[in-house]
Amino acid sequence: MGRPLEDSEEDLVERARRGNAAAYEELVQRYTELAFRAAYLVTGSAAEAEEAAQDAFVKAHRALGGFRRGSPFRPWLLRIVGNEARNRRRAAGRRAALELRAADPTPFPSPEAALEAAEERRALLRALDGLSEDQRRAVACRYLLQLSVEETAAALGIPGGTVKSRLARGLLRLRELLEPVRHG
Repeated sequence: MGRPLEDSEEDLVERARRGNAAAYEELVQRYTELAFRAAYLVTGSAAEAEEAAQDAFVKAHRALGGFRRGSPFRPWLLRIVGNEARNRRRAAGRRAALELRAADPTPFPSPEAALEAAEERRALLRALDGLSEDQRRAVACRYLLQLSVEETAAALGIPGGTVKSRLARGLLRLRELLEPVRHG
């Protein structure tokens, strides 16, 4: 009958482990945008994020032999991306402000709506910057990258309970930081 229209992640990983370049290319295509966004949240620089994501894909390819069969690929890859992005940020000797590549769902917002949305994004970024790095990483993975708690735990290399506590404290702190913005 032939192969299904879209191969499962597990099938692609297994074929890539056996040296199938097309299978790995499919994984790269599936996760390039997510890897970029994850790296961007850490580096704050589009150029650095792109380099970190590319390097992470190369490192992940080299490490496929050690990938645990049956494990989800996405959090494993994001952990590599995160490590690469943090290494780049440290090497640059700077702590960049977080910026989001947030697409406005309205195709042509009014100038007022665009200004308000930009102000809200800036406020959110300032508030995110007010979190501890551990809280910021947990909140970014869970809510900005839309990973599950389990995927966030795997991507950050911490237990799920730790993710939940960092999320709870981080969201509480975000509310505190954003409250004056809403009422001010």
